[in-house]
Amino acid sequence: MAKLFYLSGLTAALLLAGCQAVNTTSGGAVGVNRQQYMFSGVSSAELNQTYAQSYQQTLNEAAQKGELDKSSSNARRVDAIAKRLIAQAPVFRPDAAQWAWDANVIKNDELNANCGPGGKIIVYSGLIEQLKLTDDELAAVMGHEVAHALREHSREAMSKAYGVQMANQIGSVLGMGQAGLGMANAGVEYLMTLPNSRENENEADLIGLELAARAGYNPNAAITLWQKMAKAGGGAPPEFMSTHPSSSSRMANLQAAIPKVMPFYEQAKGQR
Repeated sequence: MAKLFYLSGLTAALLLAGCQAVNTTSGGAVGVNRQQYMFSGVSSAELNQTYAQSYQQTLNEAAQKGELDKSSSNARRVDAIAKRLIAQAPVFRPDAAQWAWDANVIKNDELNANCGPGGKIIVYSGLIEQLKLTDDELAAVMGHEVAHALREHSREAMSKAYGVQMANQIGSVLGMGQAGLGMANAGVEYLMTLPNSRENENEADLIGLELAARAGYNPNAAITLWQKMAKAGGGAPPEFMSTHPSSSSRMANLQAAIPKVMPFYEQAKGQR
């Protein structure tokens, strides 16, 4: 066990040595100021370009299956909400104004949405239809996904993946067997990857909440959204074992942040 913690600590130290300390977003009222460590060999521009190709491939495949939705009421709602959210993104990072943003709906029963590096948004129709999302709730989930892109959580996750790779390499040098390497991977996973993934989710919740409020969507909808998501998800693993916060802690954090962003919603509502 001592060797496991030594390995995890050594891996973390080596990982930090190859990373740059950054804070990808600034401004905002929700207080997301965590310093992030990005591996210097993975640039934002490279990741955005690579993801743009993958995103286009996903759209092409959906179009071939007749699943790319460009004209329904769902598509029009997603497009309108995306435009309002994107207009507020530079509050958190000015360079987002130059991103090649795009938003599409794919007709699929999956309860999912995502915004990849560089501002590529996909919403699956199942999320809208099965949860019967209002515009405010849809803005909450889209704001959450946009926040992941603004914070570059994908690049951060890739940087952490190098830590897991290092754990295997260092474990081999130290002569640890397969069981030991498995414990080492588990140590890195629980001490580095999972807690930070939960932290990333919390950051996306908070920034997404403010982003939607600034765009004129009621922040209280974030609570009803996650209530619906929790009900649809059924049982969930303990928070310690999950990359996502438990529903109760997530909603408590959102509830505490709503008073901070409500003035933005009231101001935006008054201007519409």
